[in-house]
Amino acid sequence: MRDTERRSKLWEVLGELPPFERTISAQRLKQETFDGVVLETLLLDLNGLELVPAYFAKPVEGEGPFPLIVFNHSHGGNYGNGRKEMIRSSAYLQEPSFAKVLTGLGCAVCSIDMWAFNERSGRTEGELVKEMLWNGRSLWGMMIYDNHRLIDYLCTREDVDASRIGTIGMSMGGLMSWWLAALDERISVVVDLCGQVDAETLIARRGLEHHGFYYYVPGLLKHFTTLEIQMLIAPRPRLSLVGRNDRLCPFEGVQRLDQGLREAYAAAGQPNHWQTVITGGGHMETAEMRAVWPEFIAEHLVRPAGL
Repeated sequence: MRDTERRSKLWEVLGELPPFERTISAQRLKQETFDGVVLETLLLDLNGLELVPAYFAKPVEGEGPFPLIVFNHSHGGNYGNGRKEMIRSSAYLQEPSFAKVLTGLGCAVCSIDMWAFNERSGRTEGELVKEMLWNGRSLWGMMIYDNHRLIDYLCTREDVDASRIGTIGMSMGGLMSWWLAALDERISVVVDLCGQVDAETLIARRGLEHHGFYYYVPGLLKHFTTLEIQMLIAPRPRLSLVGRNDRLCPFEGVQRLDQGLREAYAAAGQPNHWQTVITGGGHMETAEMRAVWPEFIAEHLVRPAGL
């Protein structure tokens, strides 16, 4: 099966989704200078079911078009946080904020409130999972759909360089980063923090209770292993950062995926495009991680060879 067929099947497994060709509308509610960046507050119609609040930040200097990073917020049980994590780091993230660091690299950065978070928290995660299952959908599939359509919108902006798109996130946001890149070839650089979860190892280690209901997709493992999904990213540059003592990312699974991806990237002729960094600590962004990922993005997205 070719990669295009695998992607098509993966979208199918995610459940019934709104049409991909539906028109997207965007309303800018506010623009301000916040913490040294130009920050827009947006309201987007991405899915036709409910409006999606978003932040879009870009450097104060320059008009672009800027390389783009899609920032995927974490879960952490903090349903009131959502996209705010982009501009104010959560307790398990380093300072300064992702918006500050990424715009400092010369990038634009955008983040939405995912289903059940912040301004979309009118219904709980449990309610949404149950309702969507009854309607043939999965919450994870709908989250991915929103971010995929977000990229459709962002590619229409004159201040965004649609040829240079990356994605980054922590925990749930890390899972979203590699899933989104596996499904959307427009993403050229991927960074995931504390999101390298091998489903088969998670089951064997009895770790399923460590992850929220949002992530469980009916029938997924009948069609794909975790490694097979992640192989769809190769040979695009990807950096995966994991804490050795992170119980949400069982270490045996991290090693298993690392070995498989080393082989996949070598076979694709780009062995250096796959990097995994194991640090101390648990489910958190460590200082060591913060020292590594900005340089990876700068190297592969901001100043890649030939640009």
